[in-house]
Amino acid sequence: MKSIVKQLQWRRWFFLKSEIDRVLTLGMLFSTGLVCLRILYSHVWTYVFMPWNLFLAYLPYLLSKWLLEKPQHIRKKVPFAFMFVVWIFFIPNSFYVITDLFHLVDFDTAPLWFDLILLMSFAWTSLIMGILSVRQMEKAIGLRFNRIPEFMFIYPVMILNALGVYIGRYLRFNTWDVLMNPFGLISEISDIIFHPMKYREAWGMIFFFSILMTLMYLSIKKISKSIW
Repeated sequence: MKSIVKQLQWRRWFFLKSEIDRVLTLGMLFSTGLVCLRILYSHVWTYVFMPWNLFLAYLPYLLSKWLLEKPQHIRKKVPFAFMFVVWIFFIPNSFYVITDLFHLVDFDTAPLWFDLILLMSFAWTSLIMGILSVRQMEKAIGLRFNRIPEFMFIYPVMILNALGVYIGRYLRFNTWDVLMNPFGLISEISDIIFHPMKYREAWGMIFFFSILMTLMYLSIKKISKSIW
């Protein structure tokens, strides 16, 4: 009997526990399927890196979802602080995929409209996972600190997100460099912070991208409340 219960629990996890998870899974399968279809059609490996970017975008959603389902960890100061820091390092990956639209080029190997759908599908799924993850972490922060004002959490997170996106897109660092190349990463970030005039364009991108992400987040959050 126990083995049957465990098998059913495994199947429940495999087929996903919520409607949101199922929709996100369909989105990820659709996006990855487009890449596979493009490879079969063109016999070139263009955009083969996109599923990896999508996986990195999924990790912070998985982390915040797990944390929200484990309130005992939220109540403990050290485990919660550790999980929050890890989440902060990974959450920019969810919004970074939007900038993969830069890769849209009129290749001869596939129709331009197909590549647009492909890149948009990755960007949309990653963006939704990012917004859901931020919302989940906002709830966790509210449980930990008895509800802090929305703006005190959202915009600082979006500023850090935009900084992370800039570092990834233009300085070509990734999340793993926190462990693999911490001194190089700290050096570059320090240079941006302490020499703002030298990095005017960088700060422009960070400022406007953070506003865009904040508006996206608030729009979806408010729309969901008004409709349901």
